Amino acid sequence: QVQLVESGGGLVQTGGSLRLSCAASGMPFIINRIGWYRQAPGEERELVATITRDGTTNYADSVKGRFAISRDNAKYTLYLQMNSLKPEDTAVYYCNARSTSEREYWGPGTQVTVSS
Repeated sequence: QVQLVESGGGLVQTGGSLRLSCAASGMPFIINRIGWYRQAPGEERELVATITRDGTTNYADSVKGRFAISRDNAKYTLYLQMNSLKPEDTAVYYCNARSTSEREYWGPGTQVTVSS
């Protein structure tokens, strides 16, 4: 079992920055891939960025060049540095982990609101 808790969301103006954190606990060593998804009101949840155990990253086209995913293995913590934020980045951001057995885990989410 893996527990995930996000933090760092908030209200920011267009062009601003935020850094999200996701703390993993329980059995974080079973995580094979971890990342961020987001869901805006009335929209489906979408992938933002992921990072695998070997460090391979993947980004949605909409955030490439603006967002950066990273992790601190010693602290079992995942980060998402978000720069040049746009109103369309407004959403609830969720931390997601996939275990070596392909089981999915989700955090409760953190709200990011970008004002125009």
